[in-house]
Amino acid sequence: MQFIDTHAHLDVEEFAEDLPEVIIRAKEAGVAKIFLPAVDLPSVSTVLQVCRDYPNYTFPMIGLQPEEVKGDYQEVLKKMKKILDASFAQSSPSPFIAIGEVGLDFYWSREFEQEQLIVFEEMVKWAVEYQLPLMIHCRKAQNELLHILKKYKHDLVGGVFHCFTGNQNEAAEYLKFDKFVLGIGGVLTFKSSHLREDLPACVPLERIVLETDSPYMAPTPHRGKRNESAFVANVLRQLAASYQVSEEIVASITNQNVARIFGISV
Repeated sequence: MQFIDTHAHLDVEEFAEDLPEVIIRAKEAGVAKIFLPAVDLPSVSTVLQVCRDYPNYTFPMIGLQPEEVKGDYQEVLKKMKKILDASFAQSSPSPFIAIGEVGLDFYWSREFEQEQLIVFEEMVKWAVEYQLPLMIHCRKAQNELLHILKKYKHDLVGGVFHCFTGNQNEAAEYLKFDKFVLGIGGVLTFKSSHLREDLPACVPLERIVLETDSPYMAPTPHRGKRNESAFVANVLRQLAASYQVSEEIVASITNQNVARIFGISV
């Protein structure tokens, strides 16, 4: 049984000492592929380097994460777009499998709210231009985010609402975007999580992909420790229990969902 971790920050400092071992453990756990989002300009390079080190196993995205949007956003966007354009000019297909991690985050602060709105819409336009899926981060900003997405709904190829932890109403709003799925990670395994009941009640497995968000949000029984891609197996197990189906069915359906959106198969 194999499955895919659609969101892991394997390029960060937390993995600097033992990434080869992390990759080995992921493979041993059944992880067939790992997708790496960029969050800012420097991370585009570090993500690409990891993906060069582990070709056909790790796959890069390009994007400016909302918490990284600052006053210099225009310069960052310009440089990032140049890298994206060049990647399509140099190779077909581009190594980038998605525009991400992008979105809106007003959880801690609205200091750069207007800048975040501008950046997100610009990156949605990139997704349309290059027909790449979106990897979307959204916290305390669903209304604003969907307002932007609705304008491009029919031109987008799809994507993932990453790290979904919302309620049934929020899930229903996201699922109106029929080419998009919900990224489900470690929070599902927490005893306090309502996702175990809410997801089976309103979200078909055909609208879910697996993720870890490593090194963050480790699932039970690793909660509080560094997360890693091997632990996506814990998420898969809990999904199987919540939906009352076999782990093999969860793996098969989520793999099909990944193939449909990203064009990448196990």
